[in-house]
Amino acid sequence: MEQIVRMNKWANAHTNIPIDLLRVAFGAFLFYKGLFFVNSSAFIAEIAQPFGLEGLSYFTIQIVPMFHIVGGLLIAIGLLTRLSAAIHLPLLGGALAVNLIGTIDASNLIQAGAALVLCLFFLAYGSGKHSVDYRLKMNQ
Repeated sequence: MEQIVRMNKWANAHTNIPIDLLRVAFGAFLFYKGLFFVNSSAFIAEIAQPFGLEGLSYFTIQIVPMFHIVGGLLIAIGLLTRLSAAIHLPLLGGALAVNLIGTIDASNLIQAGAALVLCLFFLAYGSGKHSVDYRLKMNQ
C-alpha cells in the first residue's frame, strides 16, 4: 500500500495534459475494441479455432469484450486505472501471443504490442491528476 501511495504522489507531481490525453485515448481504444469484438464474435471464434481453444471460445467471445468495454471506460475516465490495466495485461498478452503464434497480421500485432506497452505504463503511472480518482481523493 505504501508503494502505491508513493507512486501516486510521484505521478501527481509529474502529471501533464498529454499523458492524460494518452490515457483517455488508450481507454477509448480499448472501448472501441470491445465494441468491435461484440459485433464480430465470429471473427474471434475463427481466430481461436486453429489453436484448439473451443473451450475458451465462450470466454473469448463473451468475457473479453466485456473487460475491454468496462476497463476501457474506467481507464478513459481515470477510475481504478491500475486495476483495469492489471486486468488487461493477460488479455493483451494473449492477443500478442495469438498474433505471434497464428497468422501474423502486422496491424493487429502492432496494436496488441502498443496496447500492452501502454497498459504496463499506466499500471505504473496510474490515473494522473486529471482523473476521477484524483477528484475523489481530493474530496475526502
